[in-house]
Amino acid sequence: MNFELSDEQRMAVETVRRFLDNKLEPEIRRHGERFIPKPLMKEWTQALTGYGHITAPHQEQWGGLDMGWLTHLLIFEEIAYSSLDVAIPGFINAVGAELIRRFAPETIKQRYLADLVAAEKFVSLGISEPDVGSDVAAIKTRAVRDGDFWVINGEKTWITNGAYSDIFICTCKTGENEVTHILVDRDESEYEVRDIQKMALNGQSTAQIFLTECRVPVANTIGRVGDGLRNTLQVFEIARCHMAMWSIGIARRAMDEAIAYARDRAQHGKKIAGHQLIADKIAIMATKIDAARLLTHRAISLVQAGTRAETECSMAKWYATEMAIEATRDALQIHGGNGVTREFIVERLVREAIICPIPDGTTEIQKLVVSRALTGIQAFR
Repeated sequence: MNFELSDEQRMAVETVRRFLDNKLEPEIRRHGERFIPKPLMKEWTQALTGYGHITAPHQEQWGGLDMGWLTHLLIFEEIAYSSLDVAIPGFINAVGAELIRRFAPETIKQRYLADLVAAEKFVSLGISEPDVGSDVAAIKTRAVRDGDFWVINGEKTWITNGAYSDIFICTCKTGENEVTHILVDRDESEYEVRDIQKMALNGQSTAQIFLTECRVPVANTIGRVGDGLRNTLQVFEIARCHMAMWSIGIARRAMDEAIAYARDRAQHGKKIAGHQLIADKIAIMATKIDAARLLTHRAISLVQAGTRAETECSMAKWYATEMAIEATRDALQIHGGNGVTREFIVERLVREAIICPIPDGTTEIQKLVVSRALTGIQAFR
């Protein structure tokens, strides 16, 4: 396994880092944690597409750079390092575009893919429901065939990009044991959106979506009827790698903030970086961040090679997200009392890290996936 980045990858990381440091992060900091209106989120996301955000893994025919998913994760880590709120909408677009590219009919690809890759439109993916989380097969949202239309009724929750969404890829029950993806164009088939307030990450939209007698052309079906569960699990692999990488981004930021503070802060006659307990925390942070990154790079490399990597992606996701909680907490501890004030960003990083193990399958679900692969025994039912 080659651990060295290519010249193209190094340049991609360096250029997006310069743009973030010199231009975008100062704007984000001035805006604060307030909700980012759609026009501004669109402006920032489109600016980042020029550096590979969304565009890196997708083909040139759709406006992409055809650089692969690993390169996209490298770029995504840098954006997450600066702002998770700004990183997340583009991540959803990248994954939504991949779902359409893999499974949608050509008419849907031609109509939506280029706009999603360019961030001209935002997409949401609707799986979770009030009573249904990781058990995709148990969803209650139903789509009933009525001639050339689906009529959809149901409620989705924890939908990233909900308020921003121009299109909504809704996971529906289309039969007793059938799960199907159906694309809902908001301009043609209205749905109601209500944002959810959280302990952090309120700069971007996480929402409930309500569909009531929502009529959608059957031509908007993504993949074959009944293939939704299988198709979801394939795209989950990419999503879970991004979840791992956003955790790595905020853990790395927390470590850098802690190092800078430890070099500056003096106690008991010397800089606190020279105290053994502080040095221990920093060394553990650095090692675990690297371990999480290596797990994630392995997982996405397998996905990119066309190999199913459910186990490896689950390992990366649960390890990286739990690691981020530990790293940000230790960074706050190094800051002492200053760490809980809004003057230092580590308190925000701690709040964001606590959220990380929840989306795209909790830590407990990831461990069940890994165990099932090792034992061959299904733990879900």
